[in-house]
Amino acid sequence: MNRTFLILSLFMGLIVLVSNFLVQFPVKFYGLEEILTYGAFSYPIAFLITDLANRSFGKTTAKKIVYFGFAIGILFTLIFSTNFSDLISIRIAIGSGSAFILAQLLDVQVFDKLREKTWFIAPLFSSLVGSTVDTFLFFSISFYGTGIPWVTLSLGDLAVKIFIALIMLIPFRLLFTTLKPV
Repeated sequence: MNRTFLILSLFMGLIVLVSNFLVQFPVKFYGLEEILTYGAFSYPIAFLITDLANRSFGKTTAKKIVYFGFAIGILFTLIFSTNFSDLISIRIAIGSGSAFILAQLLDVQVFDKLREKTWFIAPLFSSLVGSTVDTFLFFSISFYGTGIPWVTLSLGDLAVKIFIALIMLIPFRLLFTTLKPV
């Protein structure tokens, strides 16, 4: 489990870094620049990682991966993605960390409560709850009062995250059967 724990934790940190970088760029196709950023496409993978860890190794290990991924993600973000002379970049780092830790720990709790239901209920509902909390907390901390249309961006990002949460059920089911459930 130590190797799997390390791989999941590092992958979690990488997803946070990539998402924090991509959220700075609006999707400029089909008039979506006020509705969607590229970060919405990568971040839902963090919930997949948490849910797989929770299903396979239990709530305690899933929390450890969240904490480890949080530390790695924040460190990577501060080193590679934060421009300390730009207030929005600093707010993105703060918003990301705050939203990530709260949403991921909430995901772990919701998943654990729903663990005994049909296989897709726990990952779907925990991801939906976590994504909703993460999205609105992140966007409000990062962009409130900046002139950036954070409400419409958060709604667009949330819509994509919900769609991707549905798609993530496929790899969850495939990987869930290869990892030994608790």
